[in-house]
Amino acid sequence: MEETLKSEDKKPCANCGAELKYKPGSHQLKCGYCGYEEFIEQAKSSFEELELQHYLKVVGENAYTKTINLLHCKNCGANQHVEENYKSLSCVYCGEPLIKEDVEEEGWILPGALVPFQLDTKKARGIFKNWVTKIWFAPNKLKKAALDPEGIHGLYVPFWTFDAQLDASYQGQRGDYYYVTETYRTKNGTRTRQVRKTRWSHASGDVEGFIDDILINASEKKRRDIPSKIAHWNLKELVVFNTKYLSGFVTEKYTISLKDGHHQSFQEAKQTAHNWIRQDIGGDTQRIHNTDIKLSKETFKHILLPVYISSYEYKGKDYHFYINGQTGNISGTHPYSFWKIFFLVLLVIVIIAVIAIFAQ
Repeated sequence: MEETLKSEDKKPCANCGAELKYKPGSHQLKCGYCGYEEFIEQAKSSFEELELQHYLKVVGENAYTKTINLLHCKNCGANQHVEENYKSLSCVYCGEPLIKEDVEEEGWILPGALVPFQLDTKKARGIFKNWVTKIWFAPNKLKKAALDPEGIHGLYVPFWTFDAQLDASYQGQRGDYYYVTETYRTKNGTRTRQVRKTRWSHASGDVEGFIDDILINASEKKRRDIPSKIAHWNLKELVVFNTKYLSGFVTEKYTISLKDGHHQSFQEAKQTAHNWIRQDIGGDTQRIHNTDIKLSKETFKHILLPVYISSYEYKGKDYHFYINGQTGNISGTHPYSFWKIFFLVLLVIVIIAVIAIFAQ
């Protein structure tokens, strides 16, 4: 039976009636007006790994277990859900205003689990400001953005995770290095040197193992790629999905289907298989001629992972900054101030000129 995540489901404060929001780093909801806190009841059962092939064949890749209210950004295409009442909202990726009246209901595969935010907005803004202050060549507008309380947004990013038993047979070659002495001529006579060569031998065999939590970003837009520097979460802290964790944050719906996510995960599994094969072959270097890779007992989860994003436009170009909402790691790109670089170069030239004058 389909259910809809609507604002009527919001939890009012038992003390003053205001809307409760999730308190990062806890399992509680908190009222921003009177400070009242309420625990989020934890599920008695753990989150479920769904059997992949059964889901694709019987349920269908586009089958939905819930519907969700979404705001579609007409500028960058991001689909965003806000689990709270709001008057105005901007796209977390490009800053384009989102219109409440444009909200649409869409189906989604219900997340099985999420990693709750461990950092609140104040802590994330402090990390961002500290990072910005260390960038001397950045324009002043960037520093102003770091001070803007509306310039940073907490976002739950959708991911697929895949587990599987991997079995692979292979044929290839093992390479072992050896060295020979080579004589060569120079202007002063002859010399010798050691030259490395490779002795190749046939290799074949089988490898097997369990692949756990292949993580696939379920947002297809290039501008929404999460930098690899911060894209590491401790998935042992996953909790059973509960909409109360979404309150106060934006949630993005996946745009990569389960089927396409599975295809990407196979490429990751293939790379893992090749790493295992190289270890199995041994030697100093390896050649893999052909492999037969089989995956079985495949399962998947739809999960949400926490990220803070700050974005702004500078001279017609968008810049994004990302903070891992669990670990606090930060990554981003920024423009360079022409005048700061110009005056630094000018200062260096003046210093060199002064040194040259005194040297004379």
